[in-house]
Amino acid sequence: MSLTRPIPVALARVPGYDSPGLAQGVAQVLQASGFAPAPGTRVLVKPNLVSRRNATLSCTHPQVAVAACVWLLDRGAKPFVADSPAFGDVYGVARACGLDRALARINVPLTPLLAPRTLTTSFGQGIGVSAQALDAEVILNLPKLKAHGQMVMTGAVKNLFGLAVGFRKALAHARWGEQGNRFEAAILDILAACPSVHTLMDGVTAMHRDGPVGGDPCPLSLLAASPDPVAVDTAVYTLLGLTPARIPLWREALARNLPGAFPENLAYPLEQPTAFDGTLFEPPKRVLPVTFRPLRLVRGRIKSLLERWR
Repeated sequence: MSLTRPIPVALARVPGYDSPGLAQGVAQVLQASGFAPAPGTRVLVKPNLVSRRNATLSCTHPQVAVAACVWLLDRGAKPFVADSPAFGDVYGVARACGLDRALARINVPLTPLLAPRTLTTSFGQGIGVSAQALDAEVILNLPKLKAHGQMVMTGAVKNLFGLAVGFRKALAHARWGEQGNRFEAAILDILAACPSVHTLMDGVTAMHRDGPVGGDPCPLSLLAASPDPVAVDTAVYTLLGLTPARIPLWREALARNLPGAFPENLAYPLEQPTAFDGTLFEPPKRVLPVTFRPLRLVRGRIKSLLERWR
């Protein structure tokens, strides 16, 4: 599938989170990828706040989130940061990775994604997605580039699965994990229901070998941004030498004929993918079933309740 106008995916090299060039890199990729929210726009900034465990690596780095929020504030936008971990509490995860303190310094609010609204999937079953997200003016999606023990890699599209409220994500794993492509279809259905989404991916220090929580650091020095979350993922899959045969979400996006799933539709206004050493990234050696077993669901639910009482 070819387009008359290619989809921009802006890539920039940033050596580390403490680098003076981080804020500049964030600004470069957002501008080069065409992100231009009008002054006064309320922007839901959606990081990956997956777990308190290994939070400094498994979550979107606070410096990336702060740089994005400062960039928005400088343009007169009104950012607020929100997420809904499947197991645990958003404030606890933000505290574990240092995001709460970083946001307090720039007076940007942090809030849980609540108010589930039933979204009917393409296969006729429902999932509760936050009304805050579905009704947002603009979403700035801040995924962390990570290996994933079930999906091989998690990035921009998978991060939007976090818009499903809390424990409903785990239930989706349990209900649809062994039903063909339904789990991947539900994730892409959430993307399709979203308002305008722009993505800024944190791949400065990625997580590889395992994930989405228990992997190891991989210094890719990468920031990536695009108005199309599927295109960001396709660019990164290509950069890492992955193929659709290995990535269920990529296969599903191709089956839907989504333009961003085709590498030939992408344009790189800044760095080319070849400027990054994708051989550093090691995907999981063993891919686990997508489904969650009942015992894991019970443990996760208890953990979530305990964290809310802390």
